[in-house]
Amino acid sequence: MAKFKKILFYVILFFTLGFIAYAAFVYYVPYSEGTRSGELIKISKKGYLVKTWEGEISQGISGAQIFRFSVESNKTSIINKLQEYQGYHVKVQYMERYRSFFWLGDTTYFITSVEKEQSSHFNQKGNE
Repeated sequence: MAKFKKILFYVILFFTLGFIAYAAFVYYVPYSEGTRSGELIKISKKGYLVKTWEGEISQGISGAQIFRFSVESNKTSIINKLQEYQGYHVKVQYMERYRSFFWLGDTTYFITSVEKEQSSHFNQKGNE
């Protein structure tokens, strides 16, 4: 019986350490990083048990190209800027993860910074 407890202990330890290593890899190692720009059409907090911040950027005039992203809940300055810039043309920097956990967000794209910029679709200088 003592041998069974020892084996069970090592099996549980192995799976626990394996999960911790996997979670750390998914969270800290980005798959890709980059920037996107477009009209910020949505930023909302959603979810049943765990509320996550989700948003959408329209990258085309017709809204055919939608970039869906998530924002970690502890990034309050980014969330506040996104709420302020809704309806405007924005440029966001993002990090793409291999996977996401349900408590982080619905997508694998996570916004790391946001700034307002002028739209390339409208002439902002006048009659040029």
